[in-house]
Amino acid sequence: MGTVQEKNQELLQKQQKIRLGGGAQRIEKQHKSGKLTARERIEKLLDPGSFTELDQFVKHRCVNFGMEKEAAPGEGVVTGYGTVNGRLVYVFAQDFTVVGGSLGEMHAAKITKVQDLALKMGAPIIGLNDSGGARIQEGIDALSGFGDIFYRNTLASGVIPQISVIMGPCAGGAVYSPAITDFVYMVKNTSQMFITGPAVIKSVTAEEVTAEDLGGAMTHSSVSGVAHFAAENEDDCISQIRYLLDFLPSNNLEEAPLFDNGDNPDRMDDGLATVIPDNPNMPYNMKNVIDMIVDKGEYYEVQPHFAQNIITAFARFDGKTVGIIANQPSVMAGCLDINASDKAARFIRFCDAFNIPLVSLVDVPGFLPGTNQEHGGIIRHGAKMLYAYSEATVPKVTVITRKAYGGAYIAMCSQHLGADQVFAWPTSEIAVMGPAGAAKIIFKNDPDANAKTTQYVEEFATPYKAAERGYVDQVIDPKETRPRIITALNMLASKRESRPAKKHGNIPL
Repeated sequence: MGTVQEKNQELLQKQQKIRLGGGAQRIEKQHKSGKLTARERIEKLLDPGSFTELDQFVKHRCVNFGMEKEAAPGEGVVTGYGTVNGRLVYVFAQDFTVVGGSLGEMHAAKITKVQDLALKMGAPIIGLNDSGGARIQEGIDALSGFGDIFYRNTLASGVIPQISVIMGPCAGGAVYSPAITDFVYMVKNTSQMFITGPAVIKSVTAEEVTAEDLGGAMTHSSVSGVAHFAAENEDDCISQIRYLLDFLPSNNLEEAPLFDNGDNPDRMDDGLATVIPDNPNMPYNMKNVIDMIVDKGEYYEVQPHFAQNIITAFARFDGKTVGIIANQPSVMAGCLDINASDKAARFIRFCDAFNIPLVSLVDVPGFLPGTNQEHGGIIRHGAKMLYAYSEATVPKVTVITRKAYGGAYIAMCSQHLGADQVFAWPTSEIAVMGPAGAAKIIFKNDPDANAKTTQYVEEFATPYKAAERGYVDQVIDPKETRPRIITALNMLASKRESRPAKKHGNIPL
């Protein structure tokens, strides 16, 4: 039977064994490959001493292919809850030292339990992925585990923030849980994501590719757009996640936390007057504008390496989180294309789901022309952006700095898509198309074409025609941009807007 003392001692021994995961040798191997263990990652991510572990003693029940002899401490995943900067979060971390972090029936059951808790409690969930994939020995039971996780990812979407962190391999079916979640972090040189690995690709298509080129952090951050953030190493990755959470509410019924950062809401910046070049075809860096208007010049860019012709970022105005969507004239002249439309639409919908106001900075000459874009479905992709802005009921403030032409003017949150306040700088040009091009069409056969074109440009390459129609609420001095945005956001704080009752819309995917 044993004494009380002995029973207590037995508990401590069992816990100690589980905490060791796959044992000292495998832990050392994990460290040598530049990776932390599952428990070390959780310790760094959460506030010191705040982690409460769940389901420590869960075991698999697989008796096939020698699995009955495999102890698999903790079932290859560490789950529980704790706090980040004092706020509740749920977390699961796959343990690569235990059966390669592979996902089986009970491994998945541990994950779905914290998913269910996070949804009930209205708290963010962070998944640290480091896994060889499905546990083949468990067959269909492993697959059912993946399905259960994806289903819960979908139910939680738009209710609680879901963050996926790739800290090792993530292959096959395993990639779809991160893809459904809100944000995907990857670590350079140690994490990969792919549906089929290099060996399978070589056997099927004869293409030769390294794992890093196929599905590494920079591939997914710059080419595919699957990842939102690429970190230098695991410590950098974890500090970025903690930083992101400060911008976000815990759930869709709350507001993001308020930060008193001491930046004066009435602050003006004369530097804004000289941002726009005299030549309307010269590029400039829209990030300089963002620097000058947001609190302390501080913002966190989302997908900074993907579709760089549009900027998506979290920032604060007077301590309150906003989502910024801004054209970038220094990349492809700020044109909208397939990838920019996808990037912006997803970000807009995240912000709308979590009560984060949208501030759009506009300098867009149009949608990118070309057969690649047309055949790639720019109509379908561009429509996502129009849909996302129109669907969003959060406060929407738009600032037009320079060009706003044609369909792209509408797409960048014009009043017609529900912008609550539209400001324009005196340098803005709001028109159906570039005024010089328009004049060529209008005065094609006119003997006085040159003089009329000059006059047309002077009249129409301005914000005043749109202001005459009430499509621009205020033409403002650029230096006033920050206080004007803050005043508008304060005015819009009580905004209530309903949409027709429906199950859900059908976004053009």
